[in-house]
Amino acid sequence: MTRQIIQTKNAPTAIGTYSQAVRVGDTIYLSGQIPLVPETMTLVEGDMETQIRQVFNNLKAVAEAAGSHLDQVVKLNVYLTDLANFSLVSEIMANYFSSPYPARAVLGVSTLPRGASVEMDAIIYLS
Repeated sequence: MTRQIIQTKNAPTAIGTYSQAVRVGDTIYLSGQIPLVPETMTLVEGDMETQIRQVFNNLKAVAEAAGSHLDQVVKLNVYLTDLANFSLVSEIMANYFSSPYPARAVLGVSTLPRGASVEMDAIIYLS
């Protein structure tokens, strides 16, 4: 199968040795997104809700660049430096996804790149 690299200026550029997303066949693997503002490559200013929304917006931009959308996500991984924000992620997620929701894991971690409080990655299956 052919590997297609997905890249868009509407999401933060990679801050390491990885691609924003890779498509192989009918599957798209979205790399982890932190709440960076694409235009400035700085963390979004604001509360945790603002940060979570920025991450979802970044994932959405990459999904759209791949010709897809968040409703086609089959697996979402969420990394939080404070698991007290678990319910906030769920609340905000309902604004970006509709039922049936993707499979999801939420993991508590000690640190994230650039001092972010949240990171998410996803897998899309194009049906």
